[in-house]
Amino acid sequence: MSKIERIDVGPRISQIAIHKGVAYLAGQIPSDLSADVQGQTTQVLHAIDALLVRVGTDKAKILRAEIFLADITDFAAMNAAWDAWVPAGHAPPRATVEARLAIPEIKVEIVVTAAVSEV
Repeated sequence: MSKIERIDVGPRISQIAIHKGVAYLAGQIPSDLSADVQGQTTQVLHAIDALLVRVGTDKAKILRAEIFLADITDFAAMNAAWDAWVPAGHAPPRATVEARLAIPEIKVEIVVTAAVSEV
């Protein structure tokens, strides 16, 4: 069986798991919960960038994204942040759903899977 590498392992979750050249990121949430959905989305996307860099990849290599919005009426505002962030020609397959999130002040959570080089 291929090795599974886990990064930032906690008692409940790991921030990243890598298996066979694919990085699976935990759901990322904003740090400033007072921001509007566009601001929260921007924060989350920066957190994703930082995690991807840690494992030697970047947003152009995202294979799939899942976006959870507390209120689907925030779709356009979330997309404004997303569209400014995603590299032209590298928009990944994506799903966006409305979901009750773990903390009421969280407006968005994003999960991504990305290709990385085998180590």
